[in-house]
Amino acid sequence: MKQSEIKELSVAELQEKLSETKKSYSDLKMAHAVSPLENPIQLRQVRRSVAKIATELTKRDLQ
Repeated sequence: MKQSEIKELSVAELQEKLSETKKSYSDLKMAHAVSPLENPIQLRQVRRSVAKIATELTKRDLQ
C-alpha cells in the first residue's frame, strides 16, 4: 500500500486496515513456516505496510 493511499484514509479506516494487514501477515508467516511461499518477498511487503499504517496512526495521534 502506498503512502499517498494511507494518508487519504480516516483514522477508523486506518485502524481497520491495520488489523486486517496484521492478520494477513500472521497468516503468511504461518503458511511460510509450513511450506515455503512461492514469493517470500511478500512477507517483507506486508510487514512494511503494517509499519506504514502504524506510523500514520501515531503521527495523527500526536497532532
